[in-house]
Amino acid sequence: MSTHHGVWFKSSYSSEAGGNCVEVAPLTPTHIGIRDSKHPAGGPTLLLPPKAFTALLTHLRS
Repeated sequence: MSTHHGVWFKSSYSSEAGGNCVEVAPLTPTHIGIRDSKHPAGGPTLLLPPKAFTALLTHLRS
């Protein structure tokens, strides 16, 4: 699966100054991509099904 396609969004918790920025994109109906914004093309991408992505966000917000 290619992770270069899709519309990537920078996390609202990321700053404009660079640093630790995370981007997410709905890549397919069954996978959401998470990547480091410093490595947008060719860097590692974590692929999660929507339920796992929701569980991750719930955990991070608690």
